[in-house]
Amino acid sequence: MWAAGEAYEPYVGRWSRLVAAEFVRRLGLAPGGSWRDIGCGTGAVARAVLDAAAPRDVTGVDPAESYVRHARRHVADPRAHFVLGDARALPFPDARASAAVSGLVLNFVPDPARAAAEMVRVVAPGGTVGAYLWDFGEGGMEAIRTFWDAARALDPRAGALDEAVRFPLCGRTPLRELLTGAGLAEVETDAITVPTRFRDFDDYWGPFLGGQGPAPGYVASLPEGHRTELRERLRTALPTASDGSVHLTARAWTAWGARPSG
Repeated sequence: MWAAGEAYEPYVGRWSRLVAAEFVRRLGLAPGGSWRDIGCGTGAVARAVLDAAAPRDVTGVDPAESYVRHARRHVADPRAHFVLGDARALPFPDARASAAVSGLVLNFVPDPARAAAEMVRVVAPGGTVGAYLWDFGEGGMEAIRTFWDAARALDPRAGALDEAVRFPLCGRTPLRELLTGAGLAEVETDAITVPTRFRDFDDYWGPFLGGQGPAPGYVASLPEGHRTELRERLRTALPTASDGSVHLTARAWTAWGARPSG
């Protein structure tokens, strides 16, 4: 589903970088730490850590070789390292990291509880584990919510692909329960909302033609006539300013806690 950084960036990567920066800032961890970025993708979280947390090092792990290559090319900092690996069996020793974080990934992991437990395993006692996911359940990711509302109006079968249906983890309470269940203490939750401004309709629609993710995958499966019908329905549904730009917002749910010292 996710394989190429070049397609991911214009789709949601440009917005995920905004969330990553705010997420790292809110954690407020001391400089000099050793971080692990789980499901690093294009390296948005790792870059945010480098920019805002003054770490000793940060290591990102992802199962997609193309993403690891992309991150290595675009995060040129000697403190950053990117390796292949599975979130359910992290290639890191026990209790060494200061923090393990994951951005917009755990809903795609087949066993998120196991991934959360692995994140707890690799941090030292007292270390921080945190994650954030797009708010698909309550419609806070407006660009995606608008898409699926239009798709479902034209094709009832599209409902089964809607992230709101497929990813029940993408909510404040489920995310908090996931980290609490992994053994973290004092789990906190919050929301981060960022503006998502599209230059014009084509800037909104074009990334849906990239084939990556549930919505672009659905678009790729449509016959040309149905694709055109969906495009024009979206053109009508989106709030468009006088200059042709489209202004929406994207909300992510965040949760973090500490590995108990005892």
